[in-house]
Amino acid sequence: MVESTILPSYRVTVVGVLNLTPDSFSDGGRFVGPGERVDVEAALEAGHALAAAGAHVIDVGGESTRPGARPVPAALEIARIRPVIEGLAKASEIPVSVDTRKAEVAEAALEAGARIVNDVSGLSHDPALATVAARFDAGLILGHLRGEPATMQRCVHFEDVLEEVAAELRASADRARGAGIPDERLGVDPGLGFGKQLPHNLTLLASGAELRQRTGLPVLVGPSRKSFLGEQSGDPLEARGDATLAACSVAVYAGADGVRVHDVAAARRATRLARALRDTRGDRA
Repeated sequence: MVESTILPSYRVTVVGVLNLTPDSFSDGGRFVGPGERVDVEAALEAGHALAAAGAHVIDVGGESTRPGARPVPAALEIARIRPVIEGLAKASEIPVSVDTRKAEVAEAALEAGARIVNDVSGLSHDPALATVAARFDAGLILGHLRGEPATMQRCVHFEDVLEEVAAELRASADRARGAGIPDERLGVDPGLGFGKQLPHNLTLLASGAELRQRTGLPVLVGPSRKSFLGEQSGDPLEARGDATLAACSVAVYAGADGVRVHDVAAARRATRLARALRDTRGDRA
């Protein structure tokens, strides 16, 4: 496997979440007020706090993809994210990622200074996104998602979740390569909570090394505060911090190359230990 420029092998990459939406499951509405007005100064302050806490990447999103979420027009998504991405890109060398499924939004974000696109749909929603990422020499994270966020939790079925997710991510990677994106600028995300039930999420969380072997690409996981953690622990959303850190630690010990989280400082501490234990094991998972 070639060395990744977005999820390099020498570290656990910690991606900090910055949602500029009224309806994201965890922090929706934090920066969006009446009339869809984004509090840009507050969002930039939060982004700078993520950087100060040790985030390697700041992931900015303008459309919720939580279960049951409805899509928003590209123009609205762009209006939410563009001034914040511009501000973060000008203020810091830390790469900014845009969390979007739309080529039009990705292009606006990359023009504003983003350097990575995080597509939870793995190019299934808008295949033209790959061409945009290639034109800007951007990194691309390919997520696994069957269907649309509004309906993805209906009729969930897998015969072999690890093999099926890996196969569908390989197909996404082939589409990205076909658009001209080299492997060093690609990563995959198994899409925890995206059209999966609890056993599927647990299997994928514990299978980072196998997923990397089956796709040939580094693996980013995003367990932060998600409902499957509450199913397992019984904790409500606001009390899932401990479960999130446990999930991140297990994922890294099992071979994941990066985590996407809300609490960056705690995740850095937890995954540093998990990576040290993995390296001590000697097989590099």
